[in-house]
Amino acid sequence: MSDAEAPEEAPEPKKGKKGLLIGLVLALLLGGGSFYAVFSGMVLAPAEEMADAKPQLEETKKATFVPLDPIVVSLGRTSAYQLRFSAELEVEPTKKDDVANLKPRILDVLNGYLRAVEVQDLQDPAALVWLRVQMLRRIELVTGKGHVKDLLITEFVFT
Repeated sequence: MSDAEAPEEAPEPKKGKKGLLIGLVLALLLGGGSFYAVFSGMVLAPAEEMADAKPQLEETKKATFVPLDPIVVSLGRTSAYQLRFSAELEVEPTKKDDVANLKPRILDVLNGYLRAVEVQDLQDPAALVWLRVQMLRRIELVTGKGHVKDLLITEFVFT
């Protein structure tokens, strides 16, 4: 037989890569989602973590809060902007009276600090977290280390 008589093989149809790409994307999404679920503790969380949650709740029940008087601060040189601020201090129950006696000094420090903050800094969405850390540090300077656990901002209105 000659080469001319050999039947020609039909070319195989091209398989699309679309199915492969969809499968790869789905595998990555499912793998990432399952990693996050296990890593964050939503799935297969150790029983120890669940047991640790209860004492933390009991710890917050022991906390006492000292309310601070509301502060209204004029911002900027033209006083076109105002900031209304109020907060509470989380303290140990045994140190509540000590911190309450220092409220005028705490308000003075916060008032001075908030007046020095630039208007552009307050327009940043992450400003509240940054300001909270700065104010807590200044409160600790007035009250001493270990008296105030946290600063809880209850009102922060920038107009």
